[in-house]
Amino acid sequence: MRCEIVAVGTELLLGQIVDTNSAWLGEQLALAGIDHTHSQVVGDNLGRIVEALTLAVERSDAVIVCGGLGPTQDDITREAIAQVMGVRLVQDDDVADRILEMFASRGRRMPANNLRQAMVPEGAVAIADPQPGTAPGLICPVGPDGRKVIYALPGVPYEMKAIVAGAVLPDLQRRSGEPAIIRSRTLRTWGESESGLAERLADHVAELDVSGRVTLAYLASGIEGIKVRITVKAGSEAEAQRLLGEEEAVLRELLGSLVFGVDDMAMEHAVAELLVERGHTLAVAESLTGGLVAARLVNVPGASGWFRGGVVAYASDVKYDLLDVPEGPVVSEEAAAAMATGVRARLG
Repeated sequence: MRCEIVAVGTELLLGQIVDTNSAWLGEQLALAGIDHTHSQVVGDNLGRIVEALTLAVERSDAVIVCGGLGPTQDDITREAIAQVMGVRLVQDDDVADRILEMFASRGRRMPANNLRQAMVPEGAVAIADPQPGTAPGLICPVGPDGRKVIYALPGVPYEMKAIVAGAVLPDLQRRSGEPAIIRSRTLRTWGESESGLAERLADHVAELDVSGRVTLAYLASGIEGIKVRITVKAGSEAEAQRLLGEEEAVLRELLGSLVFGVDDMAMEHAVAELLVERGHTLAVAESLTGGLVAARLVNVPGASGWFRGGVVAYASDVKYDLLDVPEGPVVSEEAAAAMATGVRARLG
């Protein structure tokens, strides 16, 4: 079961809104064991939406299109889906009644254009939104045998998430016919570049490409180091965890002390574990970082047991007077060493 996501909205292309919906959908598809192979973003233009959906249907078994189901003139996803299906739009009376009832229950006049949301491609099934929204989701069979499917979802995140959890994921899993889950584990490394890691693991990655049981990906993360993500697809949670554990063991053997943590373990948590293990305490002297190191350290639960404190000595005279740095250049290895010695003496 190959699934593609199509996000609709000119505001996404202009960078006015960040496409968090697609990121969340990708995560949910992975958790459900559905292969997410492509994503597209397209503006509010009928021809381009039709083009995007046509391409998606050609190369995928299922397409999730998000956005463009509202009541205004630029909400044209329904029309685009109808063109791809080769059918006309018809009014769904149940959806129309629900929209009317919702406005009546709030004592509000319903603008006539809200009934546009009750128009659905012929042959599609409307999904009632469990949240108090007016735009229904749609399940739209595509092709002569109806084996392919387009799911249309509102762009409002809480409405979209409710429909995905209640209707889309169960329907996708039913259509896939084979229970599967996709799970990932991330090893966090420090001390090697992304290209350096790739070189170290080249032979192993070649073996994985042949076996197909595991995939690896690298993510450069600035001061968080380089992350190596392990991804597996398995028939059960137990099998997935077994495969992840086996691959982690292999990578740790190949990478050694470059690996400092797993998943959400940040560098400061790894430092904290080592300090506790060795019975050491820590103080920091900072200049350019302006307290960044100390702020990260105190975010670790139990930091008071090993973190003594920090001195932010930004001005040169503060380095001289407070940390006993010898007068002279302060951007040097010697000055940094003197700062460390000085703060160690001051804070014990």
